[in-house]
Amino acid sequence: MLVFRLGFLDVGWLDLLDILLVTVLIYQIYNLVRGSVASRVFIGYLLVYLAYLVVKALGLNLMTTILEYFISVGALALIIIFQQEIRRFLLLIGKSTNVANSRWIRRWLMRQPNDGESQTQLKPIIDACKTLGSEFSGGLIVVQKNDDLEKFALSGEIINADLSKPLLLAIFSQYSPLHDGAVLISNGRIRAARCILPVSDDDELPPALGFRHRAALGMSEATDAAVIAVSEESGRMSLALNGELYTNLVLSELETRLESYLREPKLLNHLQ
Repeated sequence: MLVFRLGFLDVGWLDLLDILLVTVLIYQIYNLVRGSVASRVFIGYLLVYLAYLVVKALGLNLMTTILEYFISVGALALIIIFQQEIRRFLLLIGKSTNVANSRWIRRWLMRQPNDGESQTQLKPIIDACKTLGSEFSGGLIVVQKNDDLEKFALSGEIINADLSKPLLLAIFSQYSPLHDGAVLISNGRIRAARCILPVSDDDELPPALGFRHRAALGMSEATDAAVIAVSEESGRMSLALNGELYTNLVLSELETRLESYLREPKLLNHLQ
């Protein structure tokens, strides 16, 4: 193995690879916590760890022992402080390594849904969003894809009714007791209304985006559902997919993105 000598250090290719991987990992972690209070905690802990490496290399045994205890206790504290960031990191890994992302597995295990399968009709949803936007009524609509959303349905009022534009408009009417919260659409039916969704803690969201948009993004981070948010103030439409929020969409773009996402192939064992 080729080895480079830097002063009193022998550096090989594996050492360079190790340094590169650690650099990428630290950079990705910093991106997750950037802009939050947790970022300053992360930088402070990193500086303490670098100080530990220096005093250990210099042979300062007493300082090394003190910093070792601090780091061991600090590791547990970091888990508590960064629990939201760790959750986002694991969700990111889970989605990036999802079996559905594999071209070969998709080829053998996945298929396009046939005409006999239950599909969500998008026209009533799109028409309802158009009316909600023009009337500045506001709305939050969750459309199921693969993940089970029953626990979110149980947080609201179970309806289990046929999907239609008039029913969606009636639910989001300001005089309806069900207009707060989200409507959950599953297998072409309105499963529940007034549902409570997880709220995203993404600090990079513009301050102008309110609770509906944070709930839409949070739901898309936790599940593979498509979530539509119609602003009550501006009437503009947004779509959250896989932790990404697409804002200020025109009606045709909303329909195209929604249809393309929901019509992707589904795993056989999810459908049968």
